[in-house]
Amino acid sequence: MAARILIADDEKDIVELIAFNLEKEGFPVLKAYDGETALEIARSGRPDLLLLDLMLPGIPGLDLCRILRKDPRTASLPIIMVTAKGEEMDRVLGLEMGADDYVTKPFSVRELTARVRAVLRRKAEQEKPAEEIIEGGPLRINLSTCEVSVGGRRVELSAKELRLLAFFARRPGRVYTREQILDQVWGDEVYVEPRTVDVHIKRLRARIEENPETPRLIQTVRGIGYRLADGVPE
Repeated sequence: MAARILIADDEKDIVELIAFNLEKEGFPVLKAYDGETALEIARSGRPDLLLLDLMLPGIPGLDLCRILRKDPRTASLPIIMVTAKGEEMDRVLGLEMGADDYVTKPFSVRELTARVRAVLRRKAEQEKPAEEIIEGGPLRINLSTCEVSVGGRRVELSAKELRLLAFFARRPGRVYTREQILDQVWGDEVYVEPRTVDVHIKRLRARIEENPETPRLIQTVRGIGYRLADGVPE
């Protein structure tokens, strides 16, 4: 059964445009034009993904994202934020609250559909039983033996670099802020500053990138953080 997409946006023309194109691709669509309705449908309609406009009336998008992440019924619902071009801080806050991706207005419907598919694919991968080996593009990580190869070339990583790379590799394409990376990779270690992430990213790039000055694998998302490229050829 195809994934159901909830579109929450107060601009009805945009909702209809997105709905038309998603339905053409085989996705059933649910619609909400304000935050309260979106919350009700997210809880009762069991959508598989939410396209969330930040400027919703009633419950604004950022507040709605926070509510959904705290509710056990919707905590794992994938969320793609839809933002205006200049709302960089809102994008950062949304990602910190647990949004899975974002698109900026005006957007290409084709790109939006591709992002929907990518987020749904990553969710499906997450729900698979834990595996000892993570593979994607040129990367192969064997967690049981702590062996890493890039395009068949063995690379030596420190324990922290291995953990950092495995963290990215489990969700390729997902953008993480420095604070999220610190929380997931460093955990409760004390006296760790956000700059620590930059230092380790630089070291990791030096080991796995063909040209660390123009990285293709671990990409910088300006003003937000980092991500592992999704679909880099071998």
